[in-house]
Amino acid sequence: MATSHEGPRPDPESPELDPAIAQRLKRDANGLFAAIVQQHDTGKVLMLGWMDDEALRRTLGTGRVTFFSRSRQEYWRKGDTSGHFQFLKSAALDCDGDALLLQVDQVGAACHTGTESCFTGRELPAVVGHRPA
Repeated sequence: MATSHEGPRPDPESPELDPAIAQRLKRDANGLFAAIVQQHDTGKVLMLGWMDDEALRRTLGTGRVTFFSRSRQEYWRKGDTSGHFQFLKSAALDCDGDALLLQVDQVGAACHTGTESCFTGRELPAVVGHRPA
Protein backbone atom coordinates (compact mmCIF):
# COMPACT_ATOMS: atom_id res chain seq x y z
CA MET A 1 0.00 0.00 0.00
CA ALA A 2 1.43 3.35 -0.99
CA THR A 3 1.16 6.25 1.40
CA SER A 4 1.07 8.80 -1.39
CA HIS A 5 -2.18 10.44 -2.50
CA GLU A 6 -3.53 7.20 -3.97
CA GLY A 7 -6.89 6.58 -2.32
CA PRO A 8 -8.02 7.39 1.21
CA ARG A 9 -5.49 8.37 3.83
CA PRO A 10 -5.26 6.27 7.01
CA ASP A 11 -6.95 7.83 10.00
CA PRO A 12 -4.28 8.40 12.69
CA GLU A 13 -7.04 8.44 15.32
CA SER A 14 -8.46 5.08 14.24
CA PRO A 15 -8.04 2.53 17.06
CA GLU A 16 -7.17 -0.32 14.71
CA LEU A 17 -5.42 -1.10 11.47
CA ASP A 18 -7.60 -1.00 8.37
CA PRO A 19 -9.19 -4.49 8.22
CA ALA A 20 -8.45 -4.74 4.47
CA ILE A 21 -4.73 -4.44 5.28
CA ALA A 22 -4.86 -6.57 8.44
CA GLN A 23 -6.38 -9.54 6.58
CA ARG A 24 -3.48 -9.54 4.10
CA LEU A 25 -0.81 -9.82 6.82
CA LYS A 26 0.77 -13.10 7.88
CA ARG A 27 2.22 -12.83 11.37
CA ASP A 28 4.59 -15.05 13.34
CA ALA A 29 3.54 -16.78 16.57
CA ASN A 30 4.04 -13.48 18.44
CA GLY A 31 1.87 -11.49 16.03
CA LEU A 32 4.87 -9.84 14.36
CA PHE A 33 6.11 -9.43 10.80
CA ALA A 34 9.37 -8.13 9.36
CA ALA A 35 9.66 -4.57 8.10
CA ILE A 36 12.54 -3.91 5.72
CA VAL A 37 13.50 -0.24 5.64
CA GLN A 38 15.00 1.25 2.48
CA GLN A 39 16.12 4.79 1.63
CA HIS A 40 13.58 5.96 -0.95
CA ASP A 41 15.91 7.81 -3.33
CA THR A 42 19.00 5.56 -3.30
CA GLY A 43 17.47 2.13 -2.73
CA LYS A 44 19.97 1.43 0.08
CA VAL A 45 18.66 -1.08 2.61
CA LEU A 46 18.92 0.59 6.01
CA MET A 47 17.60 -1.86 8.55
CA LEU A 48 15.09 -4.51 9.47
CA GLY A 49 12.62 -4.00 12.28
CA TRP A 50 9.59 -5.81 13.64
CA MET A 51 6.02 -4.60 13.57
CA ASP A 52 2.60 -5.74 14.64
CA ASP A 53 -0.75 -4.35 13.55
CA GLU A 54 -0.53 -1.42 15.96
CA ALA A 55 2.97 -0.40 14.86
CA LEU A 56 1.85 -0.48 11.23
CA ARG A 57 -1.30 1.50 12.05
CA ARG A 58 0.79 4.17 13.76
CA THR A 59 3.28 4.25 10.86
CA LEU A 60 0.64 4.57 8.14
CA GLY A 61 -1.39 7.06 10.15
CA THR A 62 1.42 9.43 11.14
CA GLY A 63 4.11 9.05 8.46
CA ARG A 64 6.72 8.32 11.16
CA VAL A 65 8.00 4.75 11.35
CA THR A 66 7.09 2.87 14.53
CA PHE A 67 8.42 -0.57 15.44
CA PHE A 68 7.75 -3.13 18.16
CA SER A 69 10.77 -4.03 20.29
CA ARG A 70 10.90 -7.76 20.87
CA SER A 71 13.38 -7.38 23.72
CA ARG A 72 11.62 -4.52 25.54
CA GLN A 73 8.09 -5.56 24.54
CA GLU A 74 7.15 -1.98 23.70
CA TYR A 75 6.63 0.34 20.74
CA TRP A 76 9.35 2.71 19.67
CA ARG A 77 9.33 5.39 17.03
CA LYS A 78 12.52 5.88 15.06
CA GLY A 79 14.14 9.17 16.02
CA ASP A 80 12.36 9.90 19.29
CA THR A 81 15.51 9.32 21.34
CA SER A 82 18.26 9.46 18.69
CA GLY A 83 17.02 12.34 16.55
CA HIS A 84 17.58 10.07 13.51
CA PHE A 85 14.09 10.10 12.05
CA GLN A 86 12.47 7.97 9.37
CA PHE A 87 9.75 9.71 7.39
CA LEU A 88 7.59 7.27 5.45
CA LYS A 89 7.45 7.67 1.67
CA SER A 90 5.68 4.39 0.80
CA ALA A 91 4.77 1.01 2.23
CA ALA A 92 4.21 -2.28 0.40
CA LEU A 93 3.50 -5.86 1.43
CA ASP A 94 5.40 -8.68 -0.21
CA CYS A 95 3.58 -11.34 -2.22
CA ASP A 96 3.14 -13.61 0.83
CA GLY A 97 2.02 -10.85 3.21
CA ASP A 98 4.71 -11.76 5.75
CA ALA A 99 7.11 -8.88 5.10
CA LEU A 100 6.74 -5.18 4.57
CA LEU A 101 8.95 -2.84 2.56
CA LEU A 102 9.05 0.69 3.93
CA GLN A 103 10.63 3.33 1.76
CA VAL A 104 11.67 6.25 3.93
CA ASP A 105 13.49 9.53 4.00
CA GLN A 106 16.14 8.78 6.63
CA VAL A 107 17.48 11.72 8.62
CA GLY A 108 20.78 10.79 10.28
CA ALA A 109 22.07 7.29 10.89
CA ALA A 110 19.63 4.40 10.58
CA CYS A 111 21.55 2.08 12.91
CA HIS A 112 21.69 2.51 16.68
CA THR A 113 25.49 2.08 16.38
CA GLY A 114 25.67 5.32 14.40
CA THR A 115 26.26 3.83 10.95
CA GLU A 116 24.26 4.83 7.90
CA SER A 117 22.80 1.33 7.61
CA CYS A 118 22.60 -1.58 10.03
CA PHE A 119 24.51 -3.53 7.36
CA THR A 120 27.38 -1.05 6.86
CA GLY A 121 30.76 -2.69 7.53
CA ARG A 122 29.22 -6.02 8.47
CA GLU A 123 29.79 -8.00 5.28
CA LEU A 124 30.42 -11.72 5.64
CA PRO A 125 32.99 -13.66 3.64
CA ALA A 126 31.21 -15.60 0.93
CA VAL A 127 31.84 -17.28 -2.38
CA VAL A 128 30.09 -15.12 -4.93
CA GLY A 129 28.01 -17.17 -7.35
CA HIS A 130 28.17 -16.59 -11.06
CA ARG A 131 25.20 -16.98 -13.30
CA PRO A 132 25.79 -19.50 -16.10
CA ALA A 133 26.20 -18.01 -19.57
